[in-house]
Amino acid sequence: MKKLLHACTVGLLSMALGACSQQGPTAPDAPTLASYFPAPDTTQLQTGGVQIVPISTPKGKFNVWTKRIGSNPRLKLLLLNGGPGATHEYFECMESFLPREGVEIIYYDQLGCGNSDNPKDTAMWSLPRYVEEVEQVRQALHLDSSNFVVLGHSWGGILAAEYALKYQQHLKGLVISNMMMSVPDYGRYAEEVLAPQFKPEVLREIRAIEARQDFQNPRYMELLLPNFYAEHILRRPPAEWPEPVTRSFAKMNQSLYVTMQGPSEFGVSGKLLRWNRVPDLPKLRVPVLSIGGKYDTMDPAHMRMVAEKVQHGTALICPNGSHMSFYDDQPTYMRGLTKWLHAVDRGEKTVKL
Repeated sequence: MKKLLHACTVGLLSMALGACSQQGPTAPDAPTLASYFPAPDTTQLQTGGVQIVPISTPKGKFNVWTKRIGSNPRLKLLLLNGGPGATHEYFECMESFLPREGVEIIYYDQLGCGNSDNPKDTAMWSLPRYVEEVEQVRQALHLDSSNFVVLGHSWGGILAAEYALKYQQHLKGLVISNMMMSVPDYGRYAEEVLAPQFKPEVLREIRAIEARQDFQNPRYMELLLPNFYAEHILRRPPAEWPEPVTRSFAKMNQSLYVTMQGPSEFGVSGKLLRWNRVPDLPKLRVPVLSIGGKYDTMDPAHMRMVAEKVQHGTALICPNGSHMSFYDDQPTYMRGLTKWLHAVDRGEKTVKL
């Protein structure tokens, strides 16, 4: 916002937001600064866009945390974090790009994550239950097919796809970011493509630790950080990772992660072990953007296939990106996402990026 306010004088505050930004195409009738950042309603208590959403579950009622940035009645992007068990915080880089393009951002910590309640009950860590949670959040935030775009990253991509397959009548668009639509295929890619890229002695030591189920051994992360995370998760030395990422990962709900994913970084052994929605991709009628990275833990060829199998798909493969391409190939990711969002806002189904 500092750059935007520096570039626009007070006299231009009522002009379209896109007129102050030269970062790609904007949608017709883009919101003005005055409408995107409206004056607060002084008759009601203001919370900076935070809204606590009560949700009903088989184990009772809980609260989940959401926060809105900006206001665009036609284009609202709900962000589903990965992990499973991380937080919305690693998405904070979006604030440097999307508000100036008139895209309303909605952060949301899933149950058990970040600022939301944590029932500490592994029975609650269930994909079908999370789908119903997203639907309750949608209803509470008054999102519908005229404005509702969901972006799911990593595990959030599984959740977003599963939500869309049940409730796509409520969606304007779907973004599957850095997540294959088959966990068995993901496991094979890790085993057959990623693992052989390790030095043989490093891989042997990692395999030995995993065979002993010694996942709490500090040596495990000592090996994974430079040889796996810095190559395939975020392509920078971990000591130089962006602060929102380290802050989010430090809050990881390990119970949720291990229950759904399993303790190993190579292969899945949790509840998601057999999840596969590739045969169902042709059922998706809404516009879909499938995002991958050349160095991702997810097969970029699979991400292209996702875009080909859905009815209205677009692929965005970041040539310098890994699993968190919105950081290590930020220009490609954000330019492509913004262009696609504006095209969907104009009613286009498929976009050439």
